[in-house]
Amino acid sequence: MARQLISSGSSFEAEIGYSRAVVDGDWVFVSGTTGFDYSTMTISDDLVAQTEQCLKNIVAALALAQASLADVVRVTYVLPPGNDFSACWPTLRHCFGEVRPAATMIAAGLADPRIRIEIEVTARRRALP
Repeated sequence: MARQLISSGSSFEAEIGYSRAVVDGDWVFVSGTTGFDYSTMTISDDLVAQTEQCLKNIVAALALAQASLADVVRVTYVLPPGNDFSACWPTLRHCFGEVRPAATMIAAGLADPRIRIEIEVTARRRALP
């Protein structure tokens, strides 16, 4: 199976030189995804709203790869102040509570001070019935 590059249409992808996601066989690698609404290139100041938008962006990328959140096996969360992470837990539990992927949270600076969270996932597409 050929490698497939997936774009969200974000201007960042072309400016920096990366893909929102890369499909390689059954594996889907979704780049670190922020809470920007790519259709308007706006971002909320609210951490929970950003978390929800990150996940919407990830769901859209996975759908283009014929996958879903149910296929996620690994997730990495990056937040500038790590102690803010607990505010995201209800949203994350809603999306991943049944899936229970392996997960890591890293406290680190992000490229833009407006960004309060970045989420990266790896998924393995399941065989279609």
